[in-house]
Amino acid sequence: MLTLYYHPGACSLAAHIALEWIGEPYKAVEVEFGDKEYLKINPAGAVPALDDGAGWILTQDAAILRFLARRHPQAGLAIEGDEKAQAEADRWSFFITGDLHPAFFPLFSPNRYTRAREKAAFDDIREAAKTLAHKKFALIDAHLTGRRFFLNEKRSYLDAYVFPMERWAQTLFDDGLSQFPAVRAHHEMMAADPAVRNVLAAEGA
Repeated sequence: MLTLYYHPGACSLAAHIALEWIGEPYKAVEVEFGDKEYLKINPAGAVPALDDGAGWILTQDAAILRFLARRHPQAGLAIEGDEKAQAEADRWSFFITGDLHPAFFPLFSPNRYTRAREKAAFDDIREAAKTLAHKKFALIDAHLTGRRFFLNEKRSYLDAYVFPMERWAQTLFDDGLSQFPAVRAHHEMMAADPAVRNVLAAEGA
């Protein structure tokens, strides 16, 4: 049985959703950042981590999502099509990994980006991070305009991948997702999905 190590509401939510969509038995284990026992599983300390039940551990959200989609083709989460379609999926997966997700790091941990310890310094960093994250979401909003799902005409692992960041933006941006109507519509669609609701309830997120 697959075991997912996650932290409530973190980016690991994406893999948790994918597992719920797949519908096969799995185990979800909540972990805290910095936990010594979890560092034995993933020395980087980040979530998610996936144990295949045979001693193989996979980390990195994008890798886990694509692995799950390929391992369970019956779930329909993989991107279908030729090499260009696959490259397009990779492009957006890498964008979420390398551009969108890191834009939120200073919002959660501004102390990592300055030696100052005054609240004003942290506030400045958070505001700069919001500006950067807004720019990233503007690109995603343009992409999602006229679409229901992230790519093609059905849900895929990319819909799960972007959802945690949509939730963060809805909470952390001063005006939520109001500036990004296509992103807001996608977020609302995902939040209404029964499997997503099950996962959010299970995580208490």
